[in-house]
Amino acid sequence: MSARESIRERRPQFWQVAKRCCQIAATVDVAFFFLFHILGSPILAWINVVSVTIYVVAYRALGNKQNGLAIGLIWAEVIVHAGLGIVLIGWDSGFHYYLLMFIPALFVSMALRAAVICLVALWSYYIALYLMMWTIEPLQPIAPGALMAVYLFNLSVVFAMFSYLSFFYLTMVTTANRKLRRMATTDSLTGLFNRRHMTYLAEKELARFERTGRPVAFLVLDVDHFKAINDRHGHEIGDRVLIEVAKIIEAQLRTQDLISRWGGEEFLAALPDTSLDSAQASAERVRKALLDHDWLATTGEAIGLTISAGVSEYRRGDTLNSAISRADRALYRSKEGGRNRVELEAGETSEASTAKG
Repeated sequence: MSARESIRERRPQFWQVAKRCCQIAATVDVAFFFLFHILGSPILAWINVVSVTIYVVAYRALGNKQNGLAIGLIWAEVIVHAGLGIVLIGWDSGFHYYLLMFIPALFVSMALRAAVICLVALWSYYIALYLMMWTIEPLQPIAPGALMAVYLFNLSVVFAMFSYLSFFYLTMVTTANRKLRRMATTDSLTGLFNRRHMTYLAEKELARFERTGRPVAFLVLDVDHFKAINDRHGHEIGDRVLIEVAKIIEAQLRTQDLISRWGGEEFLAALPDTSLDSAQASAERVRKALLDHDWLATTGEAIGLTISAGVSEYRRGDTLNSAISRADRALYRSKEGGRNRVELEAGETSEASTAKG
């Protein structure tokens, strides 16, 4: 794929805007047809009929993904139309403003090198028209009042088009930034926070604990025998299982709880304002929900899935790593105790909850 084709693939919104611009430009040219007939300039009036035809063809080309043809037609129409308008009724008609609209579009619709070359060519054409009108008189001049009307019409159209394109570019940049931010903070498979962003958010919660003393608990949850699921049912089913596990964990915890895919089939949750016993109850809800889930309906495969969990509570003098490490050690005891269990961090008196039946 060429650089230009690659850019087209990454800019689908631009081509939708180009289609709208074809519609707007064709409407403007229809208005010009009647305007120039009224002003007594039939040559320019009928030029607009050709322009409308070009925009119709360009619109259809964009609909058929013939973007190169469409852009070539639009370029040709604007360059020729602007040049003829200036030569026939003068520089003060304002037709040269339409040439300036290409500047931002160049860098969205083509590769950088091609855009710079086209920009230089456009500038050269613009300057050439300006210098030419210093040496010749308009071929079909119109009355000063009519010329002012054409100028104001052109200025208004270009002003409106620039405003529309500026809004589009702002929306495109905002959307791209939002997408990048989402990619930087979430796990691409499950949509949960990724490990890096979870670390950042958990550190903020721990800083709040240091200020207020409100408890923060951690759950480390790990899908039991996940490798066997992948080996038996395939990685596609394995991915669907992880997506569903993430949804179930989110459904069983509160909106203020922070949930992440910590790595592989392991998940970490930070529970603000939650004691160890309450965190244990939350982990139990997750374990039971996963145990009772109808995996045949979700994945099309009969999967007996269980999860093991370790629970810890942040203490003064802890670091994030030490608090999570205690939950990790509790998780290991859950695995060693037969899996499908919730274990509390060592040193606590609460008993581990164990699967029934």
